[in-house]
Amino acid sequence: MAIDTAASIRQGREAESKLDRMKAVEHYRKAFEADPANREIAFRLAYNLDITGQEEEARGLLEQVCEGQEVPLNALVNLAVLYEDAGDFAKAERCLRMVLETDPNHPRARLYMKDVQASRHMMIEDEQRPRDVAAGFMNVPITDFELSTRARNALKKMGIRTVGDLLRISEAELTAYKNLGETTLLEIKSVLAQRNLRLGQALDQQRTAAREQVVQQLSESGQGEKLGLLDRSVDELELSVRAAKALTLLGITTLGDLVARTEAELLGIKNFGATSLEEIKEKLTERGLGLRKIDE
Repeated sequence: MAIDTAASIRQGREAESKLDRMKAVEHYRKAFEADPANREIAFRLAYNLDITGQEEEARGLLEQVCEGQEVPLNALVNLAVLYEDAGDFAKAERCLRMVLETDPNHPRARLYMKDVQASRHMMIEDEQRPRDVAAGFMNVPITDFELSTRARNALKKMGIRTVGDLLRISEAELTAYKNLGETTLLEIKSVLAQRNLRLGQALDQQRTAAREQVVQQLSESGQGEKLGLLDRSVDELELSVRAAKALTLLGITTLGDLVARTEAELLGIKNFGATSLEEIKEKLTERGLGLRKIDE
């Protein structure tokens, strides 16, 4: 039975508009199987595969898209990001140079080139994250927990010293640290579960308060018309693949969800760097919004 390529593409775009990335992959895959030479289909399939964590297949498709003449610049940039994520900085830089040779002022290529070149010459250390230390909140020291030496050392290196620190950090942030394996993560979660606690438990209240604060600020500044923006999809920001993947990992679907997050939370996501952070901040600023700031 012949596949209706146009219908599959249409269904893929509809799935994307609903943030159903897996369904989008399913439809675009059907379209690609029917027309494997179509670069646009291959690009859309690769984009959604990348967001859903299927980087290897996405990379292979983008390599195919970037073969031949008149290579799409956005495909080269996305491929460079995937190469960088895989630690292949030489290939990433080569892709970006191809973009800049065609368009020397390409904004994304210029920004990512800085990231790639920095990564090739130095190991970027995890930054110590500021924490919102609520008075009297879960000050029990981590040393009181029955944790293995490996887990204790890992948390110590991260600057996590109390129960409150653990409840104010998400699982995504925690796993973004170097040398924290799945076994250690499961151990930490188990110890918390024994006390009816969980990673990031204290964040929900903070984010609710943060959203309420944004609502209040907009109302008091005479910008009440912007309140409707908080319920809008983050897809409207038209972010790069890397930034979009980070938001998907954190479960952020609306602008309201996004403005309730801090810079530290976003920077805690694997392969999410200063370039993606600036991209998100710029997009929010254009709409009169911003990320949550931690009170000093």
